[in-house]
Amino acid sequence: MILAFHKPYGVLSQFTKEKPEHRTLAEFGFPKHVYPIGRLDWDSEGLLLLSDEKEWNDKLLNPQHEHKRTYHVQVDGIATEEAMSQLRKEVLIQGHKTKPCQAKLLKEPNYLPRTVPIRFRASVPTSWIELKLTEGKNRQVRRMTAATGFPTLRLIRVAIGMLELNDLIVGKWRELSPQQKKLLL
Repeated sequence: MILAFHKPYGVLSQFTKEKPEHRTLAEFGFPKHVYPIGRLDWDSEGLLLLSDEKEWNDKLLNPQHEHKRTYHVQVDGIATEEAMSQLRKEVLIQGHKTKPCQAKLLKEPNYLPRTVPIRFRASVPTSWIELKLTEGKNRQVRRMTAATGFPTLRLIRVAIGMLELNDLIVGKWRELSPQQKKLLL
């Protein structure tokens, strides 16, 4: 079984709390014996997969499979085509060069406001970009956008492989059909 979950902001991608105030996956009524495949940081939102089938870990997370993950990222400032070009090549973060990725500017998407609003500064506009990565180092998207001069304010994973988040409501999950599982590969 594979489940698609729209992880809200402020929820850890694990079932156990590290601190009493933490929100975790335990509060969303998942079937027993499922675990997250990969993770999204507590301050990130979007598509998170859970499964009770161990083979999906290698299929989806092993970098040699170059499995794409798509993110919509709201950044501080008006992102430039020059920054997109830099993201498409390699970005040096923490002494590591990222793999080339796909990057493009987006028109402002129609997302519901986050439960905890993003930082707002009247003198600094924001913009949105789309990144498609085949690797997933710790806080990689945030570090990449910051390295190009546009720090991340909001990060939403909108697709894994060809499986898209679409209309899955924040905090809800559903089991994938056999056809949807094929979209992952």
